Amino acid sequence: MLPNEKKIYTYRDYLAWEGEDKLEIIEGVPYLQASPGREHQRVSMNLSLLLGSYFRDRDCEVYAAPFDVLLLAPGESEEDCTNVVQPDLLVVCDQTKLNERGCKGSPDLVVEILSPSTASIDYIKKMALYEKYGVKEYWIVSPKSRTVQIFALVDAHFNEPDTFALGETVSSRLFSALAFPVKEIFR
Repeated sequence: MLPNEKKIYTYRDYLAWEGEDKLEIIEGVPYLQASPGREHQRVSMNLSLLLGSYFRDRDCEVYAAPFDVLLLAPGESEEDCTNVVQPDLLVVCDQTKLNERGCKGSPDLVVEILSPSTASIDYIKKMALYEKYGVKEYWIVSPKSRTVQIFALVDAHFNEPDTFALGETVSSRLFSALAFPVKEIFR
């Protein structure tokens, strides 16, 4: 059940919520996350293995949800943070952003795997949030269409996406050697 006592929610509220529901806060508004289905989890595992293999001997780390990401406005404390998300996968290269609960600040790369009930949030609300807080690369992965869209941050705005389909090779703009066949994601 979504909380409804007040208008703006913070990380302090988030930490106090109890129950099985997975929630995120975007601009102070709580959103219920979909319970991932089997296909979503398979895609997540495949991507975790692919990204984990690439970053294994590098200075960046790969994490999978549940893993709190606090996107802080200038001068905003952790407790008063009004943006707390749990991307499906993320890559963090600045180790000073990591703590025991998650990441304080923007990850370098964020991956969201579409679910029918949350696709508009991923494409609209989260994309705007990730752009605003300087996520360098944002991947939207669609199990239904078996595509990957990669949005790169250029001059503080996401560019038009590079779209990769079955039979093609996904390649990151941010990490030039990060590339693998799309079919590896959906196998």
